Amino acid sequence: MERMKQRLGAAQKALATLQEVLAETNPTVILRDAAIQRFEYTFEAVWKAGQEFLRSHEGLDVGSPKGTVRGLFQTGYLNARQAELGLKMVDDRNLTSHTYS
Repeated sequence: MERMKQRLGAAQKALATLQEVLAETNPTVILRDAAIQRFEYTFEAVWKAGQEFLRSHEGLDVGSPKGTVRGLFQTGYLNARQAELGLKMVDDRNLTSHTYS
């Protein structure tokens, strides 16, 4: 349970930093880059919290972001629209990691 609390705390802190940069009203290239970086680490923190939740509450051992989204959908914690958006975020995260130009 302690690990779950740590994961959720990290996800909440990461999300707050992402929301902070997204609230900026005068975007610049630097702010765009900061938003991308913050999306990346927020996504990592959130999927890992979901992974830990499924392990500790549902007894499911998933090893990937898409597996985590699918597991949360299959167990009823996400609805179809939320799962669809979650899977899109996985794809977006993968694009940010593998696009260098």
